[in-house]
Amino acid sequence: MSKLSFAAIAFVVALSGATFAQSADPRGACKADYDRFCAGIAPGGGIVACLNGKRDQLSTTCKTALDSRKKK
Repeated sequence: MSKLSFAAIAFVVALSGATFAQSADPRGACKADYDRFCAGIAPGGGIVACLNGKRDQLSTTCKTALDSRKKK
């Protein structure tokens, strides 16, 4: 296997791991949705409830992160 092929595979694996980590963490996965729909709510003030109230408008990544949060 050439060094270039190995580097390409390593890059893809690292990228997929970063994507999974972001989708599992609601703070990262829902940042854009929070900024768009719930920016006026302070931490501890019902951010998750706000996001769930806008669920039909959220990104797929944020929905997945919120769902994984419920399973814990």
